[in-house]
This record gives sequence, structure tokens and C-alpha cells, in this order.
Amino acid sequence: MEFQWPWEYTFPPFFTLQPHEETRQQQLKVWADLFLKYLKHTNKFTLSINDQSLPLYYNESINRRLSPELLLQVLEQLQRSGHAAPLDKRRQEWQVYWHTLEEYGNLVYDWIQETGQTNSICTFYEISSGESTTQQEFHGVDEAVLLSALRLLEEKGKCELIEMDGSHGVKFF
Repeated sequence: MEFQWPWEYTFPPFFTLQPHEETRQQQLKVWADLFLKYLKHTNKFTLSINDQSLPLYYNESINRRLSPELLLQVLEQLQRSGHAAPLDKRRQEWQVYWHTLEEYGNLVYDWIQETGQTNSICTFYEISSGESTTQQEFHGVDEAVLLSALRLLEEKGKCELIEMDGSHGVKFF
């Protein structure tokens, strides 16, 4: 299925950071929403600011490209809402999540409880790619994102992360 771009994507001023505060806030909100929808559609969890060929950054049909400044502002907006985090100090590589880490953790924990798997050990593969999770909202989640979400659950005492032979597992309580 092809991605459905919003009408704003063909509106040239959308690609230029707006000077008026209220307009700029609305612009960033629409961009942030577009980022999340596009990444979910393409099943991507990481973005590089330098990947200038990405359709998300560049609309070929109107020859408009997101400036690095606007791109960074969109990612910072996503970071404020709990949907992104920089992976490097220079803020060039970003991890972006369609759900916040807390939401991912809650989705996994709810599934564990619904399926009676408390006090059992699951591998990250079972959670993110297993046959029993195909209908779950977290199915296909990047394992690095899953690890971050489960660390939050571990801080709340709901699970314990286990490392076995270089791969991760988790025991839920």
C-alpha cells in the first residue's frame, strides 16, 4: 500500500520554517505527526539527518526539501512528546518511536498479563517478531526500542532484563 501524503506535503511553505510563532507551532505539530505516520508505514525506527534522499525530507514533485534546522526542530518536537531520542551527541542520528517508550512498555505488559505469561521468561524475538504477537500493536518493534521500553518497566519493578549468550530476554512479574 502506498503512503498517503497529507495535502501540506505539496504546499511549498510547509518546507520552510514559519516565522510566526503560532503558525510555526502548528507546522511542527503537522510535521511531527507526518514523521510518525511515515515511519510506521515504512516500519523504520531510526532517522539520519543526513539522509537527504528520504521522501520524508524531500518532495521531488515541488522540488522542496526540509532544511536541517527545520528537520532538527521536528525531531526535537518529537523528543519533547516522548517519541524520539538522539542516538549521538551531535544529534545527527535519531531513534523515533510511533508510541512513547512508556506506551510500548504498557502494551507489552498488558499482553503478558492477558496471555498468562507473568513469571515466565520471553526473548526479545518472541515479543517483537513471534507468531503470538502478530496482532499486537508492538509487533515488529525494533529491538533497541523494545530494550528502552522494557528498561522503563524494569525501573517500575514489573520485569527483569536478562542477558543470555549475547541476546536479551525478560522475566515479567
